[in-house]
Amino acid sequence: MSALRDAGRRPPLLIRGYAALFGRPDLSGDVIEPGAFLASLVKRGAGGVRMLWHHDPARPLGRWTAIREDRMGLFVEGLLAPFSQAGEEAAALIAAGALDGLSIGFKTRLARKANAPARRRLVTIDLWEVSLVSFPMQEGARLTVTGSGQVPAPKSVSRSMSP
Repeated sequence: MSALRDAGRRPPLLIRGYAALFGRPDLSGDVIEPGAFLASLVKRGAGGVRMLWHHDPARPLGRWTAIREDRMGLFVEGLLAPFSQAGEEAAALIAAGALDGLSIGFKTRLARKANAPARRRLVTIDLWEVSLVSFPMQEGARLTVTGSGQVPAPKSVSRSMSP
């Protein structure tokens, strides 16, 4: 019981990174257009987008506190739950340098045919979740910063033009 009590006192691990990058084909040939996430983020907000372990809805890791589009892509910031087994496991793997990938779970709302080598351009995406993964579909979708953080109030979703 004391381990649970101690875990509850530790600050959660703050993670940040890009879950998707605009204009770059992923391994399946999809290219995400700027603005593709905007309607979904306005509808759901950061709190409505789940943080999962390898896209498994039975393994939540924590919560996203900020999600926004900027010039590079879809930036995410969140807190790993320090009192959950999955959150502790993810934090340990991140600290060891063994886990740094991010991947989006979504439904395509509007796509257009793309010129080779891309297969399609994703114009509108309904974002459901952002997962921590070993092998992201978009190779540049990675955690960029980790550290301890206090639990902030959820930030509003915005589209800014600065990273």
